[in-house]
Amino acid sequence: MNDYHVGVYHFPNYHVDALNQAVPGPEWTEWELVKRAEPRFPGHDLPKVPAWGYEDEAAAAAMARKIDSAADHGINHFIFDWYWYNDGPFLQRGLDEGFLGAPNNDRLKFALMWANHDWFNIHPAKRGGNHPLQYPGAVTRETFDLATDHIIETYFSHPSYRQLDGCPYFSMYELMALVSGLGGLHESRDALDAFRTRTRAAVFPDLHLNAAVWGQQILPNEEVIREPREMLDVLGFDSAASYVWVHHVQLDTFPVTPYNRVAAAAAAHWKIADSSYGLPYHPNVTMGWGAGARTVQSDAYNNEGYPFMPIMGDNTPENFRTSLQVAKEYLDTRECGPRILSINAWNEWTEGSYLEPDTHHGMAYLEAIRDVFS
Repeated sequence: MNDYHVGVYHFPNYHVDALNQAVPGPEWTEWELVKRAEPRFPGHDLPKVPAWGYEDEAAAAAMARKIDSAADHGINHFIFDWYWYNDGPFLQRGLDEGFLGAPNNDRLKFALMWANHDWFNIHPAKRGGNHPLQYPGAVTRETFDLATDHIIETYFSHPSYRQLDGCPYFSMYELMALVSGLGGLHESRDALDAFRTRTRAAVFPDLHLNAAVWGQQILPNEEVIREPREMLDVLGFDSAASYVWVHHVQLDTFPVTPYNRVAAAAAAHWKIADSSYGLPYHPNVTMGWGAGARTVQSDAYNNEGYPFMPIMGDNTPENFRTSLQVAKEYLDTRECGPRILSINAWNEWTEGSYLEPDTHHGMAYLEAIRDVFS
């Protein structure tokens, strides 16, 4: 029997966070951008309206419904975008209070992807690209050790933490920021090796290190990896993955690039990544893309870089289901090992990529996953 591991990225900016109280302001969550979004060009499908309402993901009852809905529709695990900067954790309550507080969290595994990118004030972003930097993604060795000790003690020990062959799965989003903060490739390898050693000391056989690898800059200050195979080898990663299609496929028509054209290019990239990274590669299927909700709504919507950029058009549940089927057939070509797929995303509402039900399509995107993988 084929063993499918279907994981979905979870972006935790839909609860009140202490650091967000200064910027953007008291009681703010990213739901405010969702509520205020307007069509930026003719035919633009905004605003998106959540069928479950603008709920607090840090509330255990709300997260329990998300867990049940995911598990009922063929999803095995959430991969939480996890933030820890030099001044401490950020956006952690969705996981710590929501998921870990939910009485049914044994129904779904969870894992972390350290989203160690620079955090800019793009909530919303004005035209012109001058986005104030709030939190630098590069961290010191002291911060890295402190954060990874917390990860081992708080998350790896939880019975619902996702493992591969008994090894906790942990992903890094921004390799260039990691290397920059730690002082170089070999210094980064030393830090990652120490992370492995401490994980083994916590009675695990090893640590499974996954790298999110991509070839196109999207967020401000992201730096493209020029020699991914060499970097992954030096740093000692165990597998590679992708966060979203637009990290590999250019949206080349503005304001709309057809979803199926992007899907075909993404599927072609899987084969390239499989052969060129030198590691097992976990493909990604993306539900959609459109960051218009993150723009100042009164600014002209021109093609001038994130979030003023093309959207994916015609990302219907039917087209999404076809992409899932293509991914399943691709995974079926693998002779051994778990067949692992990531999906973007559970709740990237302001980037137009979400599986949570809205008032337009209801549960149709989740039903597509169930139909293909359950």
